[in-house]
Amino acid sequence: MNGPILHIGLVGPLPPPYGGMANQTRQLAGLLQQEGVLVELVQVNAPYQPAWAGKIRGLRAVFRLIPFLLQLWRTAGQVQLFHIMANSGLSWHLFAAPAIWIARLRNIPVIVNYRGGEAQVFFQKSFRWVRPSLERTDVIIVPSGFLEAVFAQFGYATRIVPNIIDLSRFSVRSRREKTDWADAPHIVVTRNLEAIYDNATAIRAFHIVQQSVPGARLTVAGAGPEKTILEHLVTELGLQDSIRFTGRIDNDAIAALYQSADMMINASLVDNMPISILEALASGVPVVSTDAGGIPYLVEHNRTALLVPKKDPAAMADAMLKILLSPQLANSLRASGLASLERYTWNSVKQHLLGVYRQVLENRQH
Repeated sequence: MNGPILHIGLVGPLPPPYGGMANQTRQLAGLLQQEGVLVELVQVNAPYQPAWAGKIRGLRAVFRLIPFLLQLWRTAGQVQLFHIMANSGLSWHLFAAPAIWIARLRNIPVIVNYRGGEAQVFFQKSFRWVRPSLERTDVIIVPSGFLEAVFAQFGYATRIVPNIIDLSRFSVRSRREKTDWADAPHIVVTRNLEAIYDNATAIRAFHIVQQSVPGARLTVAGAGPEKTILEHLVTELGLQDSIRFTGRIDNDAIAALYQSADMMINASLVDNMPISILEALASGVPVVSTDAGGIPYLVEHNRTALLVPKKDPAAMADAMLKILLSPQLANSLRASGLASLERYTWNSVKQHLLGVYRQVLENRQH
């Protein structure tokens, strides 16, 4: 990086758990440091001190919030700017908003990196509480045109800085040795077991596919409150021998899972820019997804993925079978998907991000 050394405070979650924003925060910190940027991490989900405090509902919020606020205050006195990884809901009020106000009290610029797929609903309900904090933000950056459009509806301009995918973690498996992939395909779901990801529709779609392709099997990699409901659904459909729940798995295991996969399916109802889809593309795995939220900004129907309506198992199954029955379509999706990833590499993203950092610092000097 040319020019003076930057010193930033990066506010966000870290794994575990291995969610999209936590992975992005950790990855971004490491990549910025490689560019010579000094990064002070302020972790919003730091372990409870003492550990027993995390077991007491109500009290645990205090034990996390007070150390967080103290670290924000100290860090704001050391760095040139805050880069805040922000999400919708309670996370905004507990972590993003306090970071914005402390930065203002300490007179440093604030960049809000908003990533919540539920932004529209959240803003409609809570914008009178969100607006005062946004008014004290220097720049809002979002990872997709979808969120850019949501903020525009509420009168705020944003800059698009895409999510980063570390292509070195993923590789395309040679498929020449596997001649039976259409007869015994391995299909994967890599979303948490939460209602907004509608894994039930993915399971129902798989059930339809298996009636035409009896050798198909499904791996569901993720954890969450819907696990028992989904396990009951699997039993109800008689799929116990064909569907495996792995629970939450780490980044290395995710890369290995994609290596063994022939297709990735995503049935989410609300989404912004799911890293899981990018990871599948980087692994040369064809993707069938709903057209929820920002997904049509991420992939193009019939070119880099097949998109279907939400809550429509039959449509999802039909798209899955199209790929399984057409090697030409599968190969075309793989090739186009891989080619589309260049804009998400660090070499591309860093130009946008470092440009935003310099802009806010220069604006403060004038």
